[in-house]
Amino acid sequence: MAEQEPMPTAQGAGQRLGAPETLGISTLDPGHRPPAMPSGRHVTIRVRMLDDTEELFDISQKASGKVLFDLVCSHMNLIEGDYFGLEFQNQQKMIVWLDHIKPIIKQLRRPKHTILRFAVKFFPPDHAQLLEELTRYLFALQIKQDVSCGRLTCNDSSAALMVSHIIQSEIGDFEESLCRSHLLNNNYIPDQMPLIDKIMEFHSKNIGQTPAESDYQLLEVARRLEMYGVRLHPAKDREGTKLSLAVGHTGVLVFQGHTRINAFNWSKVRKLSFKRKRFLIKLRPDLNSTYQDTLEFLMGSRDCCKIFWKICVEYHAFFRLFEEPKPKPKPVLFTRGSSFRFSGRTQKQVIDYVRESEFKKIPFERKHSRVQHNSRVQQNSRLSPLPSPRHHEVPTEHGAPRVDSPHRRHWTESALVSAEDPSASRTTRLSPVRQRNGHDERDRTGSASGTEERRGSTRQTHPDHLSTGVVANSPRLSASSGNSHGMVNGQKSLELCSHSPDGRQPSPLTSPLLNDAGSVRTDDEDEVRRKRFPTDRAYFIAKELLTTERTYVKDLEVVTVSFQSAVGQDEATPDSLKNTVLSTFEPLHKFHTGFLREVEQRLALWEGRSNAHIKGDYQRIGDVMLKNLQGLKPLSANFHKQSEVLLELEKACRASRRLEGLCRDFELQKVCYVPLNVFILRPLHRLIHYRQILERLCKHYPATHVDFRDCRAALADVSEVVELLQGSLIKMENFQKLLELKKDLIGVDNLIVPGREFIRLGCLSKLSGKGLQQRMFFLFNDVILYTSRGMTATNQFKVHGQLPLHGMTIRESEDEWGVPHAFTLVGERQSVVVAASSLKEMEKWMEDIQGAIEMAKTSNGPSSDILSSNLTDSNKDPSPVSENKAPPVGPPSGQGPVPLSVICWYRVQSLSFSESCTSLENQLSGNLLRKFKNSNGWQKLWVVFTNFSLFFYKSHQDDYPLASLPLLGYSVTIPSDSENIHKDYVFKLHFKSHVYYFRSESEYTFERWMEVIRSATLKSSGARFLNSKESNPL
Repeated sequence: MAEQEPMPTAQGAGQRLGAPETLGISTLDPGHRPPAMPSGRHVTIRVRMLDDTEELFDISQKASGKVLFDLVCSHMNLIEGDYFGLEFQNQQKMIVWLDHIKPIIKQLRRPKHTILRFAVKFFPPDHAQLLEELTRYLFALQIKQDVSCGRLTCNDSSAALMVSHIIQSEIGDFEESLCRSHLLNNNYIPDQMPLIDKIMEFHSKNIGQTPAESDYQLLEVARRLEMYGVRLHPAKDREGTKLSLAVGHTGVLVFQGHTRINAFNWSKVRKLSFKRKRFLIKLRPDLNSTYQDTLEFLMGSRDCCKIFWKICVEYHAFFRLFEEPKPKPKPVLFTRGSSFRFSGRTQKQVIDYVRESEFKKIPFERKHSRVQHNSRVQQNSRLSPLPSPRHHEVPTEHGAPRVDSPHRRHWTESALVSAEDPSASRTTRLSPVRQRNGHDERDRTGSASGTEERRGSTRQTHPDHLSTGVVANSPRLSASSGNSHGMVNGQKSLELCSHSPDGRQPSPLTSPLLNDAGSVRTDDEDEVRRKRFPTDRAYFIAKELLTTERTYVKDLEVVTVSFQSAVGQDEATPDSLKNTVLSTFEPLHKFHTGFLREVEQRLALWEGRSNAHIKGDYQRIGDVMLKNLQGLKPLSANFHKQSEVLLELEKACRASRRLEGLCRDFELQKVCYVPLNVFILRPLHRLIHYRQILERLCKHYPATHVDFRDCRAALADVSEVVELLQGSLIKMENFQKLLELKKDLIGVDNLIVPGREFIRLGCLSKLSGKGLQQRMFFLFNDVILYTSRGMTATNQFKVHGQLPLHGMTIRESEDEWGVPHAFTLVGERQSVVVAASSLKEMEKWMEDIQGAIEMAKTSNGPSSDILSSNLTDSNKDPSPVSENKAPPVGPPSGQGPVPLSVICWYRVQSLSFSESCTSLENQLSGNLLRKFKNSNGWQKLWVVFTNFSLFFYKSHQDDYPLASLPLLGYSVTIPSDSENIHKDYVFKLHFKSHVYYFRSESEYTFERWMEVIRSATLKSSGARFLNSKESNPL
């Protein structure tokens, strides 16, 4: 971890190509400058890297641990260094982390004889949160070490799969003889010999993977293991049972052996403390919990307790806090308790900073890797994750070329790093401080000046910002000729490469909340930094593909996993239904899981700011879509089976009351957030989503773009399939809607018959002897039903009457009855006067009813007698809902999704069949920040739009939503200035007194959310009718 403490810097190596200087600063308080290097004797610190190479760093004994850690991170050009730390064995032979606040002299008693290990300290739950390829590579090295030493335990298949990705990164594509020889000469896991064949089998499936992709897949496998990132600390419970304690991003974990037996989430933990050998966990009161208020564990010693307590404090702060906690004020007289605190940036700060800043990737070399196409500039220099020190020519102050490393031109550091001649091939490099001569000094004075000239005149250096540390044994170390000269061991100072506010560039280790000078960022700076990398519109379109694909795969799992376990295993489920569901959805789920993995991998490389010379390979998505859409063609028969699944399910439910009850109970589960039949039609809707995404890409790209041809070919493929399925899709959506309405209505005998089409539902006021009374009307192509909400616990509507469309006429009657927006339905047997809530609603109803009447004249529609014989119209209806009644925001716990007809009833809205189809076809997913009307902060949520509702999740990995917001009746607008929402890309949802603000990440995502929400809130006119000549699926 990096402590938020200012430190001096010096120019030198380690600079990213074309990127701002690495100042080696995490957080500077406003107005502060980097302090001078602490005086005193320097010591040489040996640090062992994750690739087992060793580096020597010369640093003052009085310097803090933070100085050394930042020096190590800058040596590797590591931006996301906050996930890592330096660990060592203390005098008590216990492994501890280097404290960033304490001076090194107080932590390392014998620094010359102590080896510090650079290692991963904080393991995030999702490796997609690691935005840099170098960071993922270092995590992969850590996983490799953990697997090798037996710390990361797993079954044989997982171990073999991880090793296959490791060797894919090291030796490239599978060749049987080479692979077997490599495995015989290298041990990656304990007892590797019996698994060699399985490893080779997995390796043969990794053909084409680059080392970066192999790292990603390795972390994907590792993060799912129970022991991922776990460091066990021996303990005992009160009964003396041997246990182990560990800490993770979720909280404190309890293990017995290598099996996790308990976990205490951070939200449940009130306090962590220790007293002598006892480690205490104080829980928040919970009436449903069987645990005591305070749990006690006995550890080996007080030092063991304190070490584990410190790790818990740091894990909690890193993953749970938004920013670094402020230090406690020092007591005047007495101290009580530990003054230890987390020092450094939190995970949120790291992610926000890296995303908001633009860095160009430095090619780095992978130890043992023989693969050349990763960086495409790998040379025969030392194999290390550090930047290559090979020499290149750069202009000097006088314009003459000189030898220098492009990666080590302006390394601004606070302490001395020692390295031997770059041409040497030894792994451990000693510090040849004696090599300081005049030639070195001349080189030092040439580099910075030449580089400053290239940066342009708008960036000026400030000679008053001085640092006292320099890089030892570096012939490339330099300073501007007009300033003081650099010298070893801090005897002379070098200029700090800071810039004026006009041309200021951020430091990779500077706090995202502050600028380089330590002052608060201005609005102009925020505007610049808000333009994240990448900013191409194509990236956000590709990201929409990723986010919606994640939701789609989860929806497939509802059918293949949740439905199968809840209903498919029951003996009441016919074998024909089981076989149809399995044969239809299992292949689709398997295919789209692989497709999602490829899209995640491509977006991770795209977001990870790949090396400039290879970004053209990764900043595209058309090739991935074309490849997978062509691979989807053999499964085209599965799309035609959707109607078969719906028919089989309806037939089986009619035949078995038990199965019907099981399906009804399943729809009440949280995981079934929309009606079950909607999940069954998801594959057909997903094809339409692909077409929409590809159309936007083709519209965005010029014809000469490298991705345009693939996108156009993929669009042609998917459009061909959609056109073939379009007629079937409309009929299936109509059938699904009839099934849904059948559950909503009481008193219907035969709603689902061949030829019947749903057109519109909604609230109208029916004029009777008691005045206007609220009714729910259902318009079909042959009949109109009018109903009222039943006074029962269910959300069903009681049918009171029917109006056949054959022979019906319709006329406006506002003047006749003196009722606004009234019209009369004149049938052969009875007439009904109704009134709409607005002129627009009246026009939509009259247009749809008139179109249905005309269609009924020319077609032999189904029989209109669909009511039970004992149901007749009655005026004993419940009174209309009050205008001030709050709208439901989501289904009560355990009651399943609220039917759209119920929402229309409460909000006095109407809904057409075409609007329902559009809502299902215009799905969208992604992260949004939500804010309530009277709240101050923004909450990050994973949001899914479908079926006229927003569903809110904590993350995309959740199986069911936390809440939902039906959008019928809501208006979507942009906040006004008076609302004091001083953020970009914010839209507002409001219905009466209910107001919600949502904030998106970019202009494109803002436009897309506005577009799909408006499709649910701004109703279109005109009905969508089936072609009566087409065959009906029933």
